[in-house]
Amino acid sequence: MVELKNPEQIASMRAAGLVVAEMHRRCAEAAVPGASTGELDRVAAQVLADHGAEPNFLGYGGFPGNICTSVNDVVVHGIPSDDEVLRSGDLLSIDAGAIVDGWHADAAITVLVGEGHSPEVLELNRVTEESLWAGLAAMRLGNRLVDISRAVQNDVRRQPKPPSGKWGIVEEYGGHGIGSAMHMDPHVLNYVERRRGRGPKLVPGMCLAIEPMISLGTPRTHVLADDWTVKTDDGTWAAHWEHSIALTEEGPLVLTAPDGGRERLAALGVTTAPDPLA
Repeated sequence: MVELKNPEQIASMRAAGLVVAEMHRRCAEAAVPGASTGELDRVAAQVLADHGAEPNFLGYGGFPGNICTSVNDVVVHGIPSDDEVLRSGDLLSIDAGAIVDGWHADAAITVLVGEGHSPEVLELNRVTEESLWAGLAAMRLGNRLVDISRAVQNDVRRQPKPPSGKWGIVEEYGGHGIGSAMHMDPHVLNYVERRRGRGPKLVPGMCLAIEPMISLGTPRTHVLADDWTVKTDDGTWAAHWEHSIALTEEGPLVLTAPDGGRERLAALGVTTAPDPLA
C-alpha cells in the first residue's frame, strides 16, 4: 500500500527535508582534498543535533554512519571512515537523511572534490542531476509512476554519449516511497520495465524519493564484503542524485531542496506548491 500524507505530515517532512539540505550544504563545504569521509559523517551528525533531528541512516539495517559517502566507482551505500581520505579529482556522492516528529526525508548530491576532473566526469554529474529533475518534473497529478521512470530514462538517453558509448542507468537500485519510514512502497525505477505496467496514479499526499544513479559504463553492480558498499562491475565512476518530493492538490513540493524546487521546476514548466514552512 502507498501511504498518503496530510498537509501537517507533509509540513513535518518539509522540516526534515530542510535539515537534509543543510547536511548537504555543510558536508559539501567540508569535502575538500585531505578530509576524510569520517569527518563528513561527524559534520552531518552535528547538523542533526543542531536541529533536534534524528538520523534515519544510522543503525538502519546495521548501517554504521549518519550519511553514505560513495567515492568514484562506488555507486551507493559507501560507509564513512577516517581511513578514507578524499583527493583532488574525486567524485563524491553524499546520501543523507533526517527524521523530524517521526517523518522522514532523504536526498543525495554528488560533489566534485578539488580540481582536475575530466570532461567525462563533469558530464556524468550534469547528466545524472538533470535526469533527476526530469523525474521530479513528472511528479504531476494525473501521471502514473511509470511516467517518472520514463522521464529519467528518456532524459539520459537523449544526452550525447560518453566515450564508453552509453550511460549506464543502474537497475538494481532506485527510488522509493517515503514518509513514516525511510523506505516504503512504491519502488521507483529509473528506467521503464514493461512487465511492471504503469504503476499507481500520482495523487495528492503521495511522497517519493526519486534517485537516478548513472555510470560511465555498465549498469551492473556488486556489493562488497561489508554488505553495504555497491560498486560498478567494470570500475567506471558513477554519480547519484536524489530528492524527496511531495505531491499536493496545488502541485509538487521538493521537500529536500532549499527553495522547494521552485527554480529548477519552473524552468521545466512546472509550478510548485506553496512551502508550508515559508
